[in-house]
Amino acid sequence: MDESGKSQDPEESAQAQPPQQPEHTDGTKEPAPDRQRGAGGGILMGRPFGVPVYVAPSWFLVAALITWVFGGQLDRVLPELGAARYLVSLFFAVAFYASVLVHELAHTVAALSFRLPVRRIQLQFFGGVSEIEKETETPGREFVLAFVGPLLSLVLAGVFYVGMQMVEPGTVPGVLLAGLMISNLIVAVFNLLPGLPLDGGRMLRAVVWKLTGKPMSGTIAAAWVGRALAVTVLIGLPLLTHTGALGRAPEEIGGADSLTDALLAAILAAIIWTGAGNSLRMARLRERLPDLTARTLTRRAIPVETDTPLSEALRRANDAGARALVVVDRQGTPTALVREAAVVGIPHHRRPWVPVGTLAQDLRDGMRVGAELAGEDLLEYLRATPATEYLVVEETGEIYGVLSTADVERAFVAAMARPS
Repeated sequence: MDESGKSQDPEESAQAQPPQQPEHTDGTKEPAPDRQRGAGGGILMGRPFGVPVYVAPSWFLVAALITWVFGGQLDRVLPELGAARYLVSLFFAVAFYASVLVHELAHTVAALSFRLPVRRIQLQFFGGVSEIEKETETPGREFVLAFVGPLLSLVLAGVFYVGMQMVEPGTVPGVLLAGLMISNLIVAVFNLLPGLPLDGGRMLRAVVWKLTGKPMSGTIAAAWVGRALAVTVLIGLPLLTHTGALGRAPEEIGGADSLTDALLAAILAAIIWTGAGNSLRMARLRERLPDLTARTLTRRAIPVETDTPLSEALRRANDAGARALVVVDRQGTPTALVREAAVVGIPHHRRPWVPVGTLAQDLRDGMRVGAELAGEDLLEYLRATPATEYLVVEETGEIYGVLSTADVERAFVAAMARPS
């Protein structure tokens, strides 16, 4: 079942992530296009509408689980299939996740129509996620963006229902169509539940946003409803099973079934609770992002020539109250930045004999940051060219100082931890 069937809440998207050190960035290479490894360890399956679609390794686990469970059901309904029932079950697992992909593509197409960039779609253990990188500008667009996914799942359920009327019941096509109809209906209904991180939670957020004029109020309301929903799932799903409300008589339910139901409820509840909490934290962070400015985070720097001994360069920096070094040529033009990590790795007794040029990273395109950049614009700029340090310049081109990625990350974490 689709864990959320949702588009990635903008508050949870990559747009709200701190810039990473180079060794932690995507690093995606270019093997065969149909099996390209993605940033999250998934396999690239295609690029519909220009958006990469990845299948996470966890999908294969859930596909195997669906194949096994559905195969057991087929053995009761169509015993004559024998071992071939597992091939039919595997087809069902693939078809179901194709339906989940259609659900996510609905979010993606809506986002693209609103000129919101979509980083990727990923199919994973409990469904799919569309990573939309920016927040919608109006509550109306937020509502539409969230609603189109469950709507497409309902449409698919209707299509499969119509297909059921055109085939013989009790046959392989009839059972497959019935299973796909029911599964898509479950995906739609589950995602319409009014709590983050589900699509229904985003719809609730949009409604509260519209009524109050404050997106943060909508997020808080939908997140707390999501947490209440998580508790309800944890307690209510096993109880519904034991009362026979889900279609099985209580006397047919064994100990293994009870354990499975409890485990499934715990997993779903944990996913919903965690997603609601993450949505709330990211919303609070988004309110504080404007406080993250290149100017306030920049370290004062002094210019040094490439052959200056490290000990002398550090002495000059200490005298000037600076915390960074910029390598300049004879004309005073900056050419490189001395890496803090490299300086720390040099023992004190060797520093008089180590020129700063051997510890510097050449300035390349994208490593010059405007001093006025702030918030999401700053994070997006740093993400575009991952590095450990950046040269911060005024609009006139004058050197303002050096921005360390470590400083940005610390400020990012502090913003997240600061209470409302």
